[in-house]
Amino acid sequence: MRSRLSDLVRQSQARMSAAAGAATDEGDLVELAGFGSDPGSVRMLAYLPEGLPHGAPLVVALHGCTQTAAGYATGSGWTALAEAGGFAVLLPEQRQANNANRCFNWFEPGDSTRGQGEVASIHSAIQHMVATRGIDPKRVFVTGLSAGGAMAANLLATYPEDFAAGAIIAGLPYGAASSMPEAFEAMASGRPRSAADWAALVRAASPHRGPWPRVSIWQGDADTTVRPVNGEQLARQWAALHGTTGAPVESGSGAHRAQAWRDAKGQVVLEHHIIAGMAHGVPLDTSGIGQAGPYFLQAGIGSTAAIAEFFGLPVEQPVRQPQGQARPAKGHTVIDQEGNRAEEPKAEEDFTLGGIKLGSIDPSGVIRKALTTAGLMKG
Repeated sequence: MRSRLSDLVRQSQARMSAAAGAATDEGDLVELAGFGSDPGSVRMLAYLPEGLPHGAPLVVALHGCTQTAAGYATGSGWTALAEAGGFAVLLPEQRQANNANRCFNWFEPGDSTRGQGEVASIHSAIQHMVATRGIDPKRVFVTGLSAGGAMAANLLATYPEDFAAGAIIAGLPYGAASSMPEAFEAMASGRPRSAADWAALVRAASPHRGPWPRVSIWQGDADTTVRPVNGEQLARQWAALHGTTGAPVESGSGAHRAQAWRDAKGQVVLEHHIIAGMAHGVPLDTSGIGQAGPYFLQAGIGSTAAIAEFFGLPVEQPVRQPQGQARPAKGHTVIDQEGNRAEEPKAEEDFTLGGIKLGSIDPSGVIRKALTTAGLMKG
């Protein structure tokens, strides 16, 4: 029933979009009209710096639940970097008619299968920008937060030939869920499986057989919305795809720890960043790039600039490393979803789901928050 209703809504919106004709402006963003096949009925906005050169790179940036394209552009700082570095940004925006909380439907097979739904719409917009804006097809990248991060993982799996690299912030592996109940379970438990099984899901998602996009994973270790185990499962998925062997090289300590996997040529093909004490959101150093706000967290760590460097894009300011920040113990301060430091609630009971012990948390609160963030219930 849901799929039929969704299809009717999308067909109606597609007809309205076609009738609207020319693109419209939204601040510094330009709405793309007539970008091609749009089975997912996703609104597409872009940031195109003045004098964008032929052969410029493109970053696809996907917002999280309750967010908008314009809000994500400003909060993350991607448009500021694009202006300084001379590259384009494509900002897909979920329509509320598709999801009440504006979450990308990363857990719906009809939106996460090659040639269908939302992933197909975003692929169409990328191809449109390559064709009409002279984008270098070998320098297209994708990143996103939460539901946007999970959708970024879906795009890397379903259209790997589109991307040189991707970055997933508080997201989930491709194939982690194929229904609403599974989405909730994945957010809470990661639904762990073997690296080979994770990799097989990606290989089955497209006819592509490599080389695979490089991937950067970012996760707060105090995130109770999309639990850190999901970052670990993402790393397993992409390490297996890249065929890396041996333990990763570890760096950093305290507030920012990182792991890196290299290929046979010595290039970093996968990295996993863990931010101590950080809840659900994009880690920022707002003295450089980005603006703190809900789900844009002042952590003293500029993930946007770091991701741009991982992509090989120009970065105006160097990535600032945190100084003098100790990893908080349980019961001490954490960085919450609003970007503030807050007291971590006291443990109420140990909660186990799917055989995975999730720690001492309030299970009803986790259920409510997870379902709301996934777009499965209203807050």
